[in-house]
Amino acid sequence: MTPLLTGWGRTAPTSATLVEATVADVPALLRDHPARGVIARGLGRSYGDAAQNAGGTVLAPIPGPTTIHTAEDGSPLVTAAAGTSLHDLMATLLAERLFVPVTPGTRYVTLGGAVAADIHGKNHHRDGSFGEQLVSLDLVTADGGLHTIGPDTDPTLFWATVGGMGLTGVILGATLQLLRVETAYVLEDIERCSDVDDCLARMSARDDEYRYSVAWIDCLARGSQLGRSVLMRGDHAPREALPARTRGEPLERRRGLKLPAPPWAPNGLLRRETVAAFNELYFRRAPREERGRLVGLDPFFYPLDAVEGWNRMYGSRGFLQYQFVVPFGSEDALREALERFSGAGVASFLAVLKRFGTGSGMISFPMPGWTLALDMPAGDPTLGPLLDGLDALVAEA
Repeated sequence: MTPLLTGWGRTAPTSATLVEATVADVPALLRDHPARGVIARGLGRSYGDAAQNAGGTVLAPIPGPTTIHTAEDGSPLVTAAAGTSLHDLMATLLAERLFVPVTPGTRYVTLGGAVAADIHGKNHHRDGSFGEQLVSLDLVTADGGLHTIGPDTDPTLFWATVGGMGLTGVILGATLQLLRVETAYVLEDIERCSDVDDCLARMSARDDEYRYSVAWIDCLARGSQLGRSVLMRGDHAPREALPARTRGEPLERRRGLKLPAPPWAPNGLLRRETVAAFNELYFRRAPREERGRLVGLDPFFYPLDAVEGWNRMYGSRGFLQYQFVVPFGSEDALREALERFSGAGVASFLAVLKRFGTGSGMISFPMPGWTLALDMPAGDPTLGPLLDGLDALVAEA
């Protein structure tokens, strides 16, 4: 089968041979690889072309069993196949009052993809990235050799694989530390911030009191409102925090309404005017301050998963995500980036600011500092020069 493959941004499609393989097939596939090589693919949620291999071979997600067990110190662990999605993994874990220690903004990523990208979540300032939660990996290298590696047993190969985007081989499975939870809810505090400096000050002052922290940023706001934002922070809710009607089923997930995205969207639907209207509404509807709001895991961590195929809303040209991190002390660069985005009228209704803790790995993305990520429609000819200039700004910082 040779389908056209894209990332979640739906840009730059390429054709590759897509192979459904078992664990036993992988060593021979890598050892006797075709000229264009072999790369593994998860659920295609990387925004760019990370899981594409034009003219080569792409491995579909590799299934396998999931086993929950305990470490010598009694802490909970799970061992699962690389092709297992976080969606399926969490369904298994929650029944045992367990949760993944790090999750991105979608549950539709595979365990192997989470390792390869060394994903981070809203708790990086406290818990680090996905790789720091790993006990071991099963990896097949290019010579067909199978290796079980960990941060202590083979740190060089392990940390080259974590965040290595599949370039050291194919991950077959992983053993991961878990987080104990009592409910399928989060206790969330919300604050409205008047500008980016207000937001940074609030995050710096109190982020360490929360496991999870993220701010939605209005990238079209200018002047005295530059970087106005809604700051959302929270922790897993204990059972006693639930209302009586819910306390009997504390692990039942409340996903809310599941909406389909339109099968097509007109190009230009997400433009400055429509996004500005959305941003104004979102900012005004957020409470100035609300403490202890009870929110389900899914709407807290995965709000966009409620809209199936939401990436189609950007139109036929697709979209891209730009994310950067600058060290603490380089806040001027963050402000300058926001000024450039707002001045260019970049139509992004999804822009988030987070505070990173200590980084890990050889080439993993996070480092101590501030990270801003925003989605924007592709195809605008002004985007290239804008983002090239931002690259230079970030590199200097």
